[in-house]
Amino acid sequence: MAGHSKWANIQHRKNRQDEKRGKLFTRIIREITVAAKLGGGDPNANPRLRLAMDKASDANMTKDKVANAIQKGVGGLDGVNYEEIRYEGYGIGGAAVIVDCLTDNRTRTVAEVRHAFSKYGGNLGTDGSVAFLFRHCGLLLYAPGTSEDRVMEAAIEAGAEDVVTDEEGGIEVLCAPPDFPAVRRALEAAGLKAEVAEVTMKPVTETVFTGEDAARMQKLLDVLEGLDDVQQVYTNAVIDEAAL
Repeated sequence: MAGHSKWANIQHRKNRQDEKRGKLFTRIIREITVAAKLGGGDPNANPRLRLAMDKASDANMTKDKVANAIQKGVGGLDGVNYEEIRYEGYGIGGAAVIVDCLTDNRTRTVAEVRHAFSKYGGNLGTDGSVAFLFRHCGLLLYAPGTSEDRVMEAAIEAGAEDVVTDEEGGIEVLCAPPDFPAVRRALEAAGLKAEVAEVTMKPVTETVFTGEDAARMQKLLDVLEGLDDVQQVYTNAVIDEAAL
């Protein structure tokens, strides 16, 4: 199936995240710790922990750091009680934004998120205000030049829901979140290595930003991603790199 060209935009987002490797490690460690606390330290019996450990592997985090994070979670987080909170809001021109947080202080977190939205041209919305514009799914992205037939065959056999090829030849494999680990393993076993592999909130529709609005929207996203309690930011904004 043909789709909107999004290869460059997803690569741009991934590269910006990689530049913040120290922050990325902190987020992954926190996710591993919370997952281990909630579901135990065995990744085979704890799908959330398995996903977090896969993120750690993708980020080249050492096994010692992963083991320490699991042990911290199993041991009770040293008295720290993290709470999962999702905020929904609007960016430049009404673009949809979802901000997922892990925090030990809800009052601090909502104040910081609200301040970031208001200072940089957006506004915080209510629960459910934009979530309907996204699809919760597993996503694997393959570079242009990858055999669509090979991806299609392996993905369908593994239980994927859809395979989408964009105008530049990038291929997306979409699946239900619980099926993501199995689908990823099956595609890797077929010799297909994804450039991006994650469980995400995928926008159903997208808003393309160019010029000054693109720079303003990117600034808002950068500020939100830079907040200590923020784990992940999702948006339906497509940023024109030429404007940055």
